[in-house]
Amino acid sequence: MSGNTASKTAVLVMSDPNGGDEALGRVFNALAAAYDFDQAGDEVRLQFQGAGTRWPELLNSPEHPAYDVYQAVRHTVAGISCGCSDLFGGKEGAQASGLELIKDNPLPGTSGVASVRTLVDNGYSILSF
Repeated sequence: MSGNTASKTAVLVMSDPNGGDEALGRVFNALAAAYDFDQAGDEVRLQFQGAGTRWPELLNSPEHPAYDVYQAVRHTVAGISCGCSDLFGGKEGAQASGLELIKDNPLPGTSGVASVRTLVDNGYSILSF
């Protein structure tokens, strides 16, 4: 470990998989950040939110260019935002991947979304991609 104490970092993937090279660059760098913190022995939590809830299904394909790094950090994935997956269509793919639906923020008009405030309250630094 490089510091005196382990850090707590939440890596939030919000990029739309349909965004081409920029989106691929975002998810790849999110996975790389999660890997970096994990390898250092820090606590890291990877979450998919917004249009990013569509990524897990794609990343589970061995043909995907980020497949290997996703598999390397798969154990850090906390889940996907439930309400976001309803809105953006990522729920079935995430559930097929065995990911938890996070709904600790009971946002009106949704089935509940992932709470960023809860992460902050629990001492996580937030990185969004």
